[in-house]
Amino acid sequence: MTKLFFSEYEEADQPPVTRPLAIFGVGGLGREVLVLIHQINQYEPTWHVTGFYDDARPPTNTIHGIPYLGTAADLNAATEPLHVTVAVGNSRSRASVVEKLTSPQLSFATLIHPGVACEPYQHIELGAGCVISQGCILTCDIVLGRHVLLNLGCTIGHDAVLGDFCSLMPHANIGGAAQLETGVYLGTNATVIDRVRVGANTIVGAGAVAVRDLPPGCTAVGVPAAIIKRHSI
Repeated sequence: MTKLFFSEYEEADQPPVTRPLAIFGVGGLGREVLVLIHQINQYEPTWHVTGFYDDARPPTNTIHGIPYLGTAADLNAATEPLHVTVAVGNSRSRASVVEKLTSPQLSFATLIHPGVACEPYQHIELGAGCVISQGCILTCDIVLGRHVLLNLGCTIGHDAVLGDFCSLMPHANIGGAAQLETGVYLGTNATVIDRVRVGANTIVGAGAVAVRDLPPGCTAVGVPAAIIKRHSI
């Protein structure tokens, strides 16, 4: 008969150790990131969400059962170590929020859907605060900067480099050796083909295909993508 000693029973009965995590952003992306966290925890208990934060108060005090706890200033007042994910889709707005969160108690979580392959043999570098959603495919030798957002079903080819605060909406595609500078925003189903470089803070509209380099600070739409607007960087 197998004997189970009390110490073994006690260890087996302990709940899994998870890390506290706050979500900044009470909009649709914030709720999607909450779903992503649940998906991660179903695979392996990792996080417990302490609450939502946003400088704009939501209409209700709870969001999907998670309390709204205040603004960026309240988050900076944390007295114990706390992980944060910034669920803000706009590249510039996300960078602005990160700039506000200055408390040494705060660190930025990197969230990757458990179904997304991200193994050492792929040689993928990820900066702090990245969010990689369900259905994304990353091949090999890829660099993602800080706080890069890959929404549902994005694809990133070999040797691609995405700068800090890049935002890819659902089903955006990046070809091999393409380069996206800081703060680039790709709309739903937008594509940047192989070896094309997109300048900082440029917007590539939904469904557009960038077949040649795009300068910083512009909006480009269509197939092939053509510049329709220039804005401050």
